[in-house]
Amino acid sequence: MAKYEVKQTAVSQVLADVRSDKIAIPELQRPFVWKTWQVRDLLDSLYNGYPVGYLITWQSVGAKLKGGEVAAHQQILIDGQQRVTALRAAIAGQPVVGTRYQKKRIAISFNPLTEEFATQTPAIRKSSLWIHDISEFYSGTSQLTFLRSYFEKNPDADQHKVEESVTKLAAIEHAQVGVISLADDLDVETVAEIFVRINAKGVPLSSADFVMSKIATYGDEGRNLRKLIDYFCHLAVAGHAFSDIKENDEEFAATEHLNKIQWLRNQSDELFQPEYTDVIRITGLVGFNRGKAGAIVSELSGLDPETRRIDESRIPDAYERFGHALDQLVSKTHLERFVMMIKSAGFIDSSMIGSKNALNFAYALYLLLRQDAEMTEGQRSRIIKRWFVLTLLSGRAVGSFESTWETDLRRIRESGAERYLEILEESVLGEGFWNVALPQELNTPSRRNPAFQTYLAARVNSGGRGFLSKSISVAQMIEGHGDLHHIVPKNHLIQNGFPKQGDYNQVANFALTETPINIAIKDRPPKEYMAWISEQIATGQFRLGEITNQEDLKANLAENAIPEFIGDVTATNYQEFLEARRKMMAALVRRYYEAL
Repeated sequence: MAKYEVKQTAVSQVLADVRSDKIAIPELQRPFVWKTWQVRDLLDSLYNGYPVGYLITWQSVGAKLKGGEVAAHQQILIDGQQRVTALRAAIAGQPVVGTRYQKKRIAISFNPLTEEFATQTPAIRKSSLWIHDISEFYSGTSQLTFLRSYFEKNPDADQHKVEESVTKLAAIEHAQVGVISLADDLDVETVAEIFVRINAKGVPLSSADFVMSKIATYGDEGRNLRKLIDYFCHLAVAGHAFSDIKENDEEFAATEHLNKIQWLRNQSDELFQPEYTDVIRITGLVGFNRGKAGAIVSELSGLDPETRRIDESRIPDAYERFGHALDQLVSKTHLERFVMMIKSAGFIDSSMIGSKNALNFAYALYLLLRQDAEMTEGQRSRIIKRWFVLTLLSGRAVGSFESTWETDLRRIRESGAERYLEILEESVLGEGFWNVALPQELNTPSRRNPAFQTYLAARVNSGGRGFLSKSISVAQMIEGHGDLHHIVPKNHLIQNGFPKQGDYNQVANFALTETPINIAIKDRPPKEYMAWISEQIATGQFRLGEITNQEDLKANLAENAIPEFIGDVTATNYQEFLEARRKMMAALVRRYYEAL
């Protein structure tokens, strides 16, 4: 069975189909990213008969059209949005959405004598030799009437040349564009694969793009849900854009959705700034207990899981569930409480969270646990924090994580969240993990390693101080963008048999240290600079940091998971030091996790 069909369609027919909603362009409410010269070049290519690439559409079942009617099959434009939007702007005179969400016109001018397209300028507007706005030419009366007017203004113009150019200009509406229509019974993954193979640029289209496209086909309701996702993600990063959205998108501002996200205009937290892919995943988990984009599209398409057939009567309920889940996700109360939980676990900066997926599932789980009226917020907090850290340490958010999520949710429904978490801990975080696997995970030069970032979170959670600091905490250093420094200096190691970056940059050789302390240490090994500390304790004269008490020094080393034989460490016993410290770091992480 054919997965798609290819046909040639006139530009005018494509624009007519978009105007009548037979072809949906999901990107219409997003800022138009093309430059005006790209619009100009597109018109020039069509004028000269050059190919402009294929448009790719995908059929959607049960879409709402203008006027409220339901289409048996509506085409969703999944590749070619910018080209079609450019044609709508230049030929049909339709406004585009600017970067501040305001509607603006892109006027393209044409000179019949030079056959040149250009972005309209004040100088062009003053010249009678130019067609100032080609959209007016296409919407005007007859070609003959236009030529008569043009020659009246330009009596000396080469009439044959102008007539020939204007005829070619008019023919742009009839230029043929290739349209590849993908079958409606293809799953999202197959559509994505076909897209990549057909697309000459080789640009991948994420599964979430298809979900966003699907949402946008459900009439005004679907378009506003999609806008809610887009605007939420935008405001989470740039809250100042709220006034632009309110002022320039009157349709959305008139709905109840704008009020749901207005709180973002005054928030500046950077810990959780989801992209629309993240929002789709979280909403799918909360609304449908489904993690895969294809499954979400199936739900929104009315696919009956038992018969595997489309049942359009299921569609309204699916959108209602999706919308309700989305409302929970964008809630100020819910998101702020969730972020507070993650921060209380020690993850106070977004740089400490290498896995956005771990954060996504934890938030989805928090929203689902809120539906349990008998569970206290304290119980939820404990489950969420431990689940999040377990996910990071065990790598459950990599690979086929979406299937893992769906399995987790099914077992949570069967056993309860607390009991299933205990089962996971018993199977994933046993003695072998803490004593063997975790120390081995810390045998890496990657500072982004989840085990190392969890170690830093454990340090923050305990309120621990920086290495050799008397009072400055690790949290203060991270929030102030403090530096990680080598405990055994890099140059000392390079000069003494460890020239490779993977050797001297081991995470077990890093500690958050005040910059003045690091500068004072310079290239000296611990055996030398720790002797200074001993002298400092004996005399009270500051030389390195401000610690002047032996017990305080011992406590500081323990806080930083540094072996007590640090005072004897040089390049000679560097490997022994690393091995001992990895075990201490792992033990510190274990104590932290068990206390969450």
